[in-house]
Amino acid sequence: MKLIVTGALGHIGSELVRRLPLLFDRPEIIIVDNLSTQRYCSLFGLPTNAKYRFLQADVRKAKWEDILPEANCLVHLAAMTDAAGTADKPDLVYDNNFGGTSAVAKACLQYGVPLVFPSSTSVYGSQNSVVDETCEELQPQSPYANSKIAEENFIKDLVAKGLRACVCRFGTIYGKSIGMRFHTAVNKFCWQAVMHQPITVWRTAMDQKRPYLALDDACNAIAYAIKLNLFYGSVYNIVTENHTVRGVVETIREFVSDFSLEYVDHKIMNQLSYEVSAAKFQGVGFSFTGNLKAGIEGTVNILRNARS
Repeated sequence: MKLIVTGALGHIGSELVRRLPLLFDRPEIIIVDNLSTQRYCSLFGLPTNAKYRFLQADVRKAKWEDILPEANCLVHLAAMTDAAGTADKPDLVYDNNFGGTSAVAKACLQYGVPLVFPSSTSVYGSQNSVVDETCEELQPQSPYANSKIAEENFIKDLVAKGLRACVCRFGTIYGKSIGMRFHTAVNKFCWQAVMHQPITVWRTAMDQKRPYLALDDACNAIAYAIKLNLFYGSVYNIVTENHTVRGVVETIREFVSDFSLEYVDHKIMNQLSYEVSAAKFQGVGFSFTGNLKAGIEGTVNILRNARS
């Protein structure tokens, strides 16, 4: 089994490349990352029951002819993912994310390699009821979500030309990894609470519900899609649970009690409450086993010794 993972030094990728040897028999794993975030530590202590190769490259310019032939699958995680931090940089996000995905997808089509593309549930935007993959009224409210829709549509066009692909709309990720970042809600709140900082909540968001995804479930879902050969161009929501921000904050309070809340404004904070169904992916036999409380406890514990 030869597997290629782009953006593999990031939050999801750094855990995925460690999980794959547990799910496949001694795979060859090619790690592709441009090191823009300098997470060299994600390469430390890789398991010995897999063959690893690291390629430092921008996916928009990579020499795919050197690594794609004979690959069994490519998992494309490389992207700018900080929706709030890039809200005023639509051109940069589009050039990086759409540019990268289009290059990767075209290369996969050329070499006949199946593609797992993690999209985002943020494409749904403001919704008044539980949504599933049949929702046609997408209302993205960030450059990041806009780029994901464009990338999905590009992949859909290539599927019509023969690309084998699986599109996974991920909920907001949580859970610890060696390459984790702290710009998404759960991780950011854990960091703030442990570091004696006020937890900053968008003023309108406290009781709004959002879809979240445990890191374990994200990695297992990718492996499951590969094992079941779900490369028919289908879209799947990958969501562990839907939670309110208040529920997240109160769960953190079980482990860190002495923090305050600070309500802040942001240009994309007007997104309404929405819930996402993952019944379609469960329908192909996948079981979500993640748990918000366990994810928060794990994140708090790796930070606790830094708390004075």
